[in-house]
Amino acid sequence: MSDTILEVQNLTVEFFTGRSTGRSNGRSSDHAAKSAQTKSAQTKSAQTKGAQTKSAKSQHAPAPLASSSVANPKASHPNGSDSSSDLSGSDSKVTDSSVTDSSVTDSIVSENSGISDSTIAAQTPVDPVALNSMIPVENDSIRNDSIENGAAPNDPAGNDSTVQYPDTVFHRAENRDSIVAVNNISFTLQRGQTIGIVGESGSGKSVTSLAVMGLVPNPPGQITGGRILFSSKEADKRAEPVDLAQLSQRQFRQYRGGQIAMIFQEPMSSLNPVYTCGFQLVEAIRQHQKISKQAAREQAVERLQEVKLLPSDAELYKQLSQELGTDNIDRIQRVAKSRKYAMLDRYPHQLSGGQTQRLMIAMALSSNPSLLIADEPTTALDVTVQATILDLLRELRDRRGMSMIFITHDLGIIAEIADQVAVMYQGHVVETGSVLKIFENPEHPYTRGLLACRPQPDRRLRQLSTVSDYMEETVDSAGNRVILAKPQQDHGPGLPPVLEISPREMQIRLESLEDKGPLLTVENLKVGYPIKGVLGGTERVVMAVNDVSFQVYKGETFGLVGESGCGKTTLGRSLLQLIKPMSGKVWFEGRDLTRLNSWQLRKRRREMQIIFQDPYSSLNPRMSIGEAIAEPLKIHGTLRGRRNLKERIEYLLERVDLNPAAINRYPHEFSGGQRQRVCIARALALNPKFIICDESVSALDVSVQAQVLNLLKELQDEFKLTYIFISHDLGVVKFMSDRIMVMNQGRVEEIGPAEDIYRRPRREYTQKLISAIPAGTVSRIQTLQTEREIAQIKAAV
Repeated sequence: MSDTILEVQNLTVEFFTGRSTGRSNGRSSDHAAKSAQTKSAQTKSAQTKGAQTKSAKSQHAPAPLASSSVANPKASHPNGSDSSSDLSGSDSKVTDSSVTDSSVTDSIVSENSGISDSTIAAQTPVDPVALNSMIPVENDSIRNDSIENGAAPNDPAGNDSTVQYPDTVFHRAENRDSIVAVNNISFTLQRGQTIGIVGESGSGKSVTSLAVMGLVPNPPGQITGGRILFSSKEADKRAEPVDLAQLSQRQFRQYRGGQIAMIFQEPMSSLNPVYTCGFQLVEAIRQHQKISKQAAREQAVERLQEVKLLPSDAELYKQLSQELGTDNIDRIQRVAKSRKYAMLDRYPHQLSGGQTQRLMIAMALSSNPSLLIADEPTTALDVTVQATILDLLRELRDRRGMSMIFITHDLGIIAEIADQVAVMYQGHVVETGSVLKIFENPEHPYTRGLLACRPQPDRRLRQLSTVSDYMEETVDSAGNRVILAKPQQDHGPGLPPVLEISPREMQIRLESLEDKGPLLTVENLKVGYPIKGVLGGTERVVMAVNDVSFQVYKGETFGLVGESGCGKTTLGRSLLQLIKPMSGKVWFEGRDLTRLNSWQLRKRRREMQIIFQDPYSSLNPRMSIGEAIAEPLKIHGTLRGRRNLKERIEYLLERVDLNPAAINRYPHEFSGGQRQRVCIARALALNPKFIICDESVSALDVSVQAQVLNLLKELQDEFKLTYIFISHDLGVVKFMSDRIMVMNQGRVEEIGPAEDIYRRPRREYTQKLISAIPAGTVSRIQTLQTEREIAQIKAAV
């Protein structure tokens, strides 16, 4: 169709983990031959001829990746270090090393370096352990079964598996030679439209986007089936679309960056820290346009203004006229020019998270692409920054007439930006449809589960629904895995009303907490970071926590919310005396922790623990999970004897829903949700009374997040725990918290019951935070669609 820009037909992407056993696949051999030809082009002509001959002889053998590297993660690194420390928990990060320099516009690679994007894509080694986060994996509840059976979580569960739902059956073939990351998927994208691809980590979302960009790392990855039909913006409407899957890396250069651009999840990983923002943006522009550096710099300023990283000329002139107190246009223009170019001279580390993402969007737009791929572009951002980025992407799409593929694990975000939705699970597209249809009447149980497990700000629930509440896994007579829908009561995609907490019940709970008295009292706490001058003296002090006071009652969950940099984490760590405050008092069970010496404080720390944000970096990759949980017990000497330690560790693993048989496994063998469960078990080891949860679910998928949040609530009831729950996700905080404190720039904006903070916020800052939460409702989708239609009518008139 003339209005179709991209059509993916039966796309299959495999990652080969060993030598072929005689399997023949024409597409596989074609891509292996292309890879060999691209790689051999850098050698002498005689070697090139020999390499091509060798490739022709082995057309039926996919490019191998030594199986020993998969079995031994340390073998994949030249220095022998454990590769699990490199895991990111996101399927897009796996390819950072191979695509950062050739990402959206191949711009970071210097024109004088003599290195092409094809060289990078073909020769960059892929960490086999990190590869596990790219391949299809089950959700956390299903993954637990593999550990109970003694298998590593990412090992295939058998030679063949089948996923079945009512009248739909699809087959997923697995063997010892390859892992199918994307399996026979199809979808269509119209011009000017946005398709949202949603699913858990490892579902194949990012691999799909890399296939469209021609950046699947080869070896070990290959497109082994299907077509990716792209209609070029320069092509005649009657011309046949180009099959991107058939192009060599050299041929792909005319499309990558120029017509198809990509925004990656981690902007700080995609930007080169040693070059200025202007250098990288100018290079991206000149990569696709033959213009001078000065012309490129001027265009770079225009791109920064377009993404609102710089004000427009009119806004800047008005602002400077007021600042300078003059209407002298020449002077204003000189100052405005210096202001604009000053942004180009800044380095990535000098920008905030939202600013670096805007810079990446500017780089992606530098060559006016017709298709923009956004891979989890808002995952690491605050809710307010996330809302502004989504607004910006909607505005750019409509103004430029771009098409967009938006990848995320959060259906709430999909509702804000997508026209169509493709839901992916274990490498398959299990459901497609308009965004309104998906939210109004989801058909597949996995889609229903994803919708139900999101915390709802307008409902107070005892526990969140999980994906496993809507799906169950069984084995058919042929030994194949079958996923079936669980029978549901007629109460929609959410939970039954009995699981909702009434306002009266919440009021009774708050009164009972007050009667118990405070466990923690904070008085006028101040924490600052000294900024050193050129001579080593303190030039100034940045106040991260400024005169903060509050109480936390016994058995309470006290929520702490605010944007990044507001002082939440600094406050949490200063309560445990991990950071020494400048002044103020922290009373815990009647004792001021700020006045205790190290020995006295060590005794108190048995009763105070913390669960850190990133489960990938908070566990030592060289320690088994049993050793990690035993570490606090050994340090504090609360348990003696190997047998007692083992029994305690096994009990804790069982309590966080992990099988004790996994006691000797290492962190890289677990999913993100399972690692966070290990961290929770470690925090519980000393029987604490008080735990700080510092963004402890922000690195997890929405479905896994629901399981961990439910677990934290269960443990609180069982062990009579008191929590401080820190997060920038207000929906999560409301679900967990009895009372909430809102922080802004180191100060307290307001404190109150969770329901009052959400329904009757007193401060403007709190109102801004709440309004930025993605609603993910049918009414919100309808409102956005109506607004877009009105804007299109006005533009046409």
